[in-house]
Amino acid sequence: MEKLFSYGTLQLEKVQLDTFGRRLTGTKEVLTNYRIETVKITDEAVIASSGIDEHLILKHSGQASDTVEGTLYEITEEELKHADAYEVDDYTRVKVSFRSGKEGWVYIGA
Repeated sequence: MEKLFSYGTLQLEKVQLDTFGRRLTGTKEVLTNYRIETVKITDEAVIASSGIDEHLILKHSGQASDTVEGTLYEITEEELKHADAYEVDDYTRVKVSFRSGKEGWVYIGA
């Protein structure tokens, strides 16, 4: 199983159903050294699923005082590919360590 951290639209039930075909369950987690910004989305399918055209995006700050709260989901490798397809080119997937010491994937600014 893979672990995927969401701080934005992947936490929305409709996006989960559209992307994974099911509702995900996860645990609260905190990512340090990143800050949240926004990005304008133009992909019509992503806008239709999320209902918004401005999404959150993470930028690495290197500042331990910068934290982002979200949910760490356990998903399959196949579901991770579906998440990759959902995220637009403004994002890239990287593996990170969380405050708890757990590791997982997160989408950050490309």
